[in-house]
Amino acid sequence: MPDPKNIKNPSVDPDAPVPAVVSVERGLVVAGAVLLTLLIAFIAVGGFYLRSSPVAPKPVFKRLSIDLSRIGITKSGPTRIDYTRLDARMKRLAERKSVVGVAIVTIENGEISFAKGYGVTTDGGPPVTAHTVFRWASLSKGVAATLLAKMAEQKKLSLTDPVARWAPSLKLPKGNERIATVDNLLSQSLGIVKNAYDSDLEDGQDPKAIRSRLSALFAMCPPGKCYGYQNIAYDASSEIAEHAGHAPYGTLVQDQLFGPLGMQSATTSKAGLESAPSWARPHDGRREKTVSDAYYRIPGAGAVNSSIIDLGLWMRAQMGEAPRVLSPAVLRTLHTPRIRTYSSHALRDWDRALKEASYGLGWRIYHYAGREVIGHRGAVDGYRSLILFDPVLKAGVAMLWNSNAVEPTGMQLEVLDMLYRQPFHDWPGLDK
Repeated sequence: MPDPKNIKNPSVDPDAPVPAVVSVERGLVVAGAVLLTLLIAFIAVGGFYLRSSPVAPKPVFKRLSIDLSRIGITKSGPTRIDYTRLDARMKRLAERKSVVGVAIVTIENGEISFAKGYGVTTDGGPPVTAHTVFRWASLSKGVAATLLAKMAEQKKLSLTDPVARWAPSLKLPKGNERIATVDNLLSQSLGIVKNAYDSDLEDGQDPKAIRSRLSALFAMCPPGKCYGYQNIAYDASSEIAEHAGHAPYGTLVQDQLFGPLGMQSATTSKAGLESAPSWARPHDGRREKTVSDAYYRIPGAGAVNSSIIDLGLWMRAQMGEAPRVLSPAVLRTLHTPRIRTYSSHALRDWDRALKEASYGLGWRIYHYAGREVIGHRGAVDGYRSLILFDPVLKAGVAMLWNSNAVEPTGMQLEVLDMLYRQPFHDWPGLDK
């Protein structure tokens, strides 16, 4: 009879195969224990967050959920701007007699980091907020250029097309409208004297009729060879857009740019300004003026209105942070220097600090503190505007104000000095 100690019991024999069900159950127990341990560990260090899916978000058309009229600092990276100091300096700026109301927006790390209004929309009126609408004036030129560059990417036109193909109202000396290209138009290099016939526009004359008289001017140089800043001629850009896009200019801008970027307050008409829930009245000193419609009649050159928040969204897109709307190729086309620029009037300190000035397509390119920066300024009677940003650093500043004051212009360099860690300099002259 065999010794019971030598008989193997399959239920306890360690060499016997383990049933598959038991193996799975053991695996589940082990896995559950591991997951539980990981969960406890995550909770112990403060939990975890789920990153959003890589599916591209739909354009945002609702009002921004955070109140950007308060100071808000981006959380997407380290900050260089001293927002407490910036807020204090802006308050002092708004106290100047020449400044009625002013709004500022900054971007760091590709996100709006600060947006706030100061002063009032008019003497005795409501305060300026981050939602108050101002005029952009010549910042509008960057919109027209962006629209045409985007339409060129869509193969609706070519930037090398002669302007005569798309804008029949534009006539240049020596028939140069058949030689000058859309690129020459947008880079302010048509070869005619600067600001040609602006006074006629301000006197109420029809801009298309004025454009047809530009042929009587002296040809300063062949198209593309010299710089001459234009308003009436530049608005041939809106005519080009309408002929190539088969729609009104304002509709094209809304459909192609403002709508997809979520710029809810942005418009291209006098009615759009004056129908805004909060809008800043124009001033000469502290005296309120009537809104002139002259530059609304050349929308490609000077008709855009918006809040400072929407100008911030526009600046962010120009930095490359809205690639589904403005591709890297379009931005390269816009921001590549085309022609060196110059000024025939006395320059202020902040003008001299911006070196190697050139014009791209609707945008100015400068060098400051060894960095390339992109921007533009605007002025119509009773309003001023500016935008200046570093596309590599993904940071910049934009401002809107409802007076002819010059002091706010200096604030752009105070912001850049903080971004570039430069010594403090009182660019607006607030300490004088």
